[in-house]
Amino acid sequence: MRTTRPSHRPSVVSAARAGRSVSGLVLACAAASAFLTGCSMEEASCGGGEYPVMTIGDTGSACVPNGGEPPKGYTRYPEGKVPEHVGDEWDTYWQTHTVDEHGKVVEVPAGG
Repeated sequence: MRTTRPSHRPSVVSAARAGRSVSGLVLACAAASAFLTGCSMEEASCGGGEYPVMTIGDTGSACVPNGGEPPKGYTRYPEGKVPEHVGDEWDTYWQTHTVDEHGKVVEVPAGG
């Protein structure tokens, strides 16, 4: 008489573990890649090939292509006080300060 062996089927638990292992490996590779390439997780104020400008008399800002002039109503940030990343020291500072029409740095009135 012939006996047959039941076929081996991986359990649901084994499949879930394998899925977690692959997900973990993908995340680890992405983190290592960002670290090794010097990739920053901070959001830049402007994209590559652009520089930030600010509105005169208000807290608004925009990005201008390198080599271009700021549009009417905008000016360059004072030298050494240019925000480079969202939430950095100068980005936070310029949320409450601006440059007036004479180029003087002034505090923005509350609610302004």
